[in-house]
Amino acid sequence: MVETNDGRWTAEIEGDFVVFLIGARPAKLRLLRSLRDLGGRRGMKHMLDYLVERPEKGLLGYEMGLKVIVQYWRSFEHLEAFAKDRDDPHLDVWRNYWKRVGKSARTGIWHETYLVRAGEYETVYGNMPPIGLGKATKLVPVAESSSARGRIKAASPSA
Repeated sequence: MVETNDGRWTAEIEGDFVVFLIGARPAKLRLLRSLRDLGGRRGMKHMLDYLVERPEKGLLGYEMGLKVIVQYWRSFEHLEAFAKDRDDPHLDVWRNYWKRVGKSARTGIWHETYLVRAGEYETVYGNMPPIGLGKATKLVPVAESSSARGRIKAASPSA
């Protein structure tokens, strides 16, 4: 059983970071073909395990869902370096995907990248085990008087 943190907690991270969302749309009725298209045993789970074993690559943590994987990175430079490094497992899987699928609609992929400036995020976890950004970084208790606006340090919009 997963241990929960009783009460209210928030994630704390120093500096800027990156949120990277990635997902796939498998071919209808051809799940095995789509799994091969997406790299098979050398696909996303393999890449994430590789990154977890090498924290210097910049992956802070991730959450794997059915339709999307949320990744937290130290910087865009770390994410970009991993994507382009011939010695890392991503580049071959990416190239093989385009060789196998090309412009065919059988297996789709997508991703979104968000650059988050220091203090311009807000999290709260109530009676939860570590999850999301709180799992990828440090959890700290939330003060009773704290509010979402108080936790997010974004610049106020100009009038």
